[in-house]
Amino acid sequence: MAKLLQAPPKFLPPEWHIANKTQYASAESQRSRSERLVAESQRLVDEIEKTTQKTQSDVNKKIEQRLDEIKFWKQELDDKLEQIVNETEVLLTFKTRLEKALESCKEPLFIAQECLLNRLNRSAKYNLEMDLKDKFTALTIDNYCSNLTNNTPDIRYARNVVKVEGNSVSPEDWVDFSNVNVEKADKQRNNSLALRALIDRILSQTASDMRKQCETVNVAFKNRVKETKDAKNKLEIHLAKVMDEITSQEKNIAALKKAIIDKEGPAKVAHTRLETRTHRPNVELCRDMVQYRLISEVQEITNNIQRLKDTLAQAEVELKGLSRRQLSLEEEIQVKENTLYIDEVLCMQMRESISINSF
Repeated sequence: MAKLLQAPPKFLPPEWHIANKTQYASAESQRSRSERLVAESQRLVDEIEKTTQKTQSDVNKKIEQRLDEIKFWKQELDDKLEQIVNETEVLLTFKTRLEKALESCKEPLFIAQECLLNRLNRSAKYNLEMDLKDKFTALTIDNYCSNLTNNTPDIRYARNVVKVEGNSVSPEDWVDFSNVNVEKADKQRNNSLALRALIDRILSQTASDMRKQCETVNVAFKNRVKETKDAKNKLEIHLAKVMDEITSQEKNIAALKKAIIDKEGPAKVAHTRLETRTHRPNVELCRDMVQYRLISEVQEITNNIQRLKDTLAQAEVELKGLSRRQLSLEEEIQVKENTLYIDEVLCMQMRESISINSF
């Protein structure tokens, strides 16, 4: 009861002033720091806003430039594709002339022309169509990007986009790619023109020459089919080996992961022992050989786990490489199968019906 009735502690006026000044100083210091932070924050916000606007403006300009380039090359490709299509139609007209001029060898001539068209024009036309398809897609994407503004509803943050894609190409390579397609189309068209001139010159060829040429072509087809089949078989053998290695690497990765997990037990035991021994009383808290060995054990297990993890990382990189190689081999095998279908099924089976009579 006496303690409850005691008066609260009293301070002298100087102490009271000192306490107040301390409060003032603390408040002023806190306020000053806050002001500096506010000012710095505002400066940072302004700086980032300016940088963002500048970057966005630059990106907008780049997109506009890109749109102009894509439109230019798309027009070039459209023109070349139209020329190729027109040239193919003209070539078919020449085929009709040949059929009428060489009535007795109408069937072999038709088959020869069909094979030639299949093998000659497919590459240039395919490349132009694929490039045009890509240009249309790129034009759609960049048109969409060009129309984006800061107020567009569906703009958003995206993860892992501030980087240069590993499979991207330089503007020079991009221009060269379409330019090459255009040049190939021109070359193909010139080849077709030359073929038409050649057709005019060979209208007087004899049946004997045609039989000889037919046999030569048949032999070339057979040799090519054999070469393609051999190449396809070798690719399949390599694919099987790669698949086996993928299985082996997957097992290796699983073993490495298990080994890492298995090291957790010994590591925990060593850590627990070290921690438990810190509770030894008084002089018993001795830096004995057990203590040093436990420390060494922890370091050793840690190093070994890191080595396992490094090896695991390398194994996973290798597995990714094997998977890419698998896809590459499968694609190449598919290409070989397509080639065999064209040469062995379409062309050679058509050529079996060739019958050349003297005229």
